[in-house]
Amino acid sequence: MIEDKDWKILEVLRENSRLPIRDIAKKTNLRPSTVHDRISKLKEDKVIEKFTVKLNNKAVDENFIVFMFITTSKDLEPEFFNNSHIKEVFGVTGEYDLILKLKFGNIEEFNKFIINLRKNKSIVKTTTMVATIDIKEDI
Repeated sequence: MIEDKDWKILEVLRENSRLPIRDIAKKTNLRPSTVHDRISKLKEDKVIEKFTVKLNNKAVDENFIVFMFITTSKDLEPEFFNNSHIKEVFGVTGEYDLILKLKFGNIEEFNKFIINLRKNKSIVKTTTMVATIDIKEDI
C-alpha cells in the first residue's frame, strides 16, 4: 500500500525526477534519509518502474501522432511491438482488441507504416485517428 508520504514524493518526482533528494525532502517536508529510503522501497516494490524524460514531440520529429484501434484474429507476434513508432499499446474491451499510440515525423512515415501493417495477416480491422493538437500528454 502506498502511504501519504510516498504519494508526496511521487508527486514531486512526476514534476521533475532529476531533483536531488534534499530538494524533494524540502518540498515534501520529510527528512532526506526518509525520502531516500522511500524512493528505494518504491523502486524495489516496482511502484517506480523507471525514471525517464518527457520529450518535446516537435523537437524530436514525432509531432504526427496517431491512435489506431486494431482487431486481430490471433495474438500479434512480440516483434510487432518493437517498431519505434509504437509508443504505447493497451488491450481493450469492446469491438477492438488493442489501441496503439503511434508517433511519426510526417504523413509519409505514417503511410509507410500503414503499407507494412497491411501485410500482417493477424490484423483483421483497423480504425485510425490522427491527433490534431496535443492538449495534455503525461509520461
